[in-house]
Amino acid sequence: MTMARLFLPSMSALTAFESAARHLSFSRAADELHLTQGAVSRQIRQLEADLGLDLFERVNQRVFLTDGGRSYYKDVQKLLGQLASATERVMATAGAAEVLNLAVLPTFAARWLLPRLSGFLDGHPGATINFSVRSEPFSFADDPLDAAIHHGEATWPGAICEALCPEEVLPVASPRLTASHEIGAPADLVNITLLHQTTRPTAWRDWLDLAGAPSALAFRGPRFDQFAMVAEAAVAGLGAALMPRFLIEEELKSGKLKVLFDLPLNSGTSYWYVYPEAKAGSRIVRAFGDWLRSISAR
Repeated sequence: MTMARLFLPSMSALTAFESAARHLSFSRAADELHLTQGAVSRQIRQLEADLGLDLFERVNQRVFLTDGGRSYYKDVQKLLGQLASATERVMATAGAAEVLNLAVLPTFAARWLLPRLSGFLDGHPGATINFSVRSEPFSFADDPLDAAIHHGEATWPGAICEALCPEEVLPVASPRLTASHEIGAPADLVNITLLHQTTRPTAWRDWLDLAGAPSALAFRGPRFDQFAMVAEAAVAGLGAALMPRFLIEEELKSGKLKVLFDLPLNSGTSYWYVYPEAKAGSRIVRAFGDWLRSISAR
């Protein structure tokens, strides 16, 4: 038994519709697609005939999307974008022996993973790793990714979570800030602006409690979405920050930041290498996980 042929409009009709809907202009779509306005109009009229509904209202030489056209445009635009991304991924992997599509946390990738990545690639010549930023868990069933580096708990439906390292944070500040403020004890931080990472809202309170210092004002100070921004703010002397040591290795080495008190706080969360159960047999997924665990344990 054969499956009935799906009805799919032509790609030229869909691209003409998407462009005209985005510009609300057949002439601008024609310019963008290097077609005549008449050709764009014919493509869209044929698409409307095939679908059995009007996609545009034509009023005084202007066009407006109908309700149906507006709904269809959102879907078509999304699907064309996915098709373009899939095509780019395939072209990017031409000649690659193995490919890993990896979701990463932006600061973790930029400050820890990328400086070490040559160690993996040297041992896997021909491998290609494509990076996508994901700050929150997502569905592997809906996203064309092979694995992810995740911070939080070991909870990801339908996926295997392998522990990399726990997150410990230390209070740091720039020499400029420490030169202008006397910080001899944790309690002295009451006079310092505290910099916060948005997803760790209680971190300063928890650290001050650990240090036996007053924590009533622990929530004051600006908040930043990413640790990279917190680090840059601390380097600029805007306040004291709680940072994982491994994310600020260069700043500590160069002296741009200094540890105020060598009293690490374990946040109770960890970094994880996560991949869907269906990828458990993938050689590159396993190899990359083995490499990550080996270097994160150092």
